[in-house]
Amino acid sequence: MAAYLSMGEAHRRIGDYLSRVVNAISSSDGAALASLVAVSSAPGSTPLSDALATFPDFPRLAGDRYPHLADFLVPLLRSIHSHSLQRFADAYSSFEKAASAFLQEFRNWETPWALEAMHTVALEIRLLAEKADRELAMTGKNPDKLQAAGSFLMKVFGALAVKGPKRIGALYVTCQLFKIYFRLGTVNLCRSVIRSIETARNFDFEDFPVKDKVTYMYYTGRLEVFNENFLVADQKLTYALMHCNPQSESNLRRILKFLVPVKLSIGVLPKRTLLERYNLLEYADVVTSLRRGDLRLLRQALDRHEDQFLKSGVYLVLEKLELQVYQRLVKKIHIIQRQKEPAKAHQIKLDVVVKALKWLEIDMDVDEVECIMACLIYKNLIKGYFAHKSKVLVLSKQDPFPKLNGKPV
Repeated sequence: MAAYLSMGEAHRRIGDYLSRVVNAISSSDGAALASLVAVSSAPGSTPLSDALATFPDFPRLAGDRYPHLADFLVPLLRSIHSHSLQRFADAYSSFEKAASAFLQEFRNWETPWALEAMHTVALEIRLLAEKADRELAMTGKNPDKLQAAGSFLMKVFGALAVKGPKRIGALYVTCQLFKIYFRLGTVNLCRSVIRSIETARNFDFEDFPVKDKVTYMYYTGRLEVFNENFLVADQKLTYALMHCNPQSESNLRRILKFLVPVKLSIGVLPKRTLLERYNLLEYADVVTSLRRGDLRLLRQALDRHEDQFLKSGVYLVLEKLELQVYQRLVKKIHIIQRQKEPAKAHQIKLDVVVKALKWLEIDMDVDEVECIMACLIYKNLIKGYFAHKSKVLVLSKQDPFPKLNGKPV
């Protein structure tokens, strides 16, 4: 049970908090202000939240003491109070009002001293919206706060995407927008923000903080995975991996979760030790199937981890690896045939491929196999041609199995 708190002590605590906020603003102390506006990270019971519960007339106190900042301070206190009571929808609504008032003040400040606080506001608006939407969904109401948070952050982005020192904060807000759009499944909305970052003369990408660049490359890399632009996805995700804090294994794992299937699609197979270190063993059998040319193992791996791969958005990427598995199977047949009949090693009967697939419990007839071989030739995974009447695949005697060399199938 919480200790008894007198009205006088509650009044003092609230007044102390308000004076610290106002002092941070008057002294241009961005770090102090950032810590004071962090609502969602606060535990349920704090000296301030206890005081707000004891002294319900806190809106009048804030308005009377600091009328010039009342539009910011009053809803901020209400948000802190609602959050401590786990009324998250109310907490979000109040915080959005406080954030709007803060944004108006921020626009008027010529120097970027409040960027850290603005970033905290951007983070809080997203986190509170997520909590609010979960609460609304559980009570059968429309969970629309995250969408509203996205609209607010676009205003913040507009305030930062201008000439001058404030623009350095734009990439952080962009990344918060990405997190919202990915959660809502509206990734198409990322494009307009990306164009603003990558084409506007206001921005030099290398000037942004490293952690923001890593997050940006991670999300834009994921977008390229969805669009099957694997070469660009490889570049962006590799950048994120190489510049990520090496001590942050959870973030490294997030990046590799998408980089591994991208690498597989361009013919680069990771070592098992990498998969073990970052707990990515769902890809282990996929990699093994590619090494062996084992179509059955690939399909089993996709079935076993289907939900996980679908949730990540990489299932279709992995499913397309079948062509590489077929190539490896034909290559193994070619190697065995070369040992038995060197003179005819380049002539592979389609019946032999059918039998190999049957041994893997994959039922296909000769016509189906011929279609697959034709696709492999078209995709330049195999160099050769068909002797259609005799149902024979004639391989080129020079480099019959070209390496992908980083090129997607």
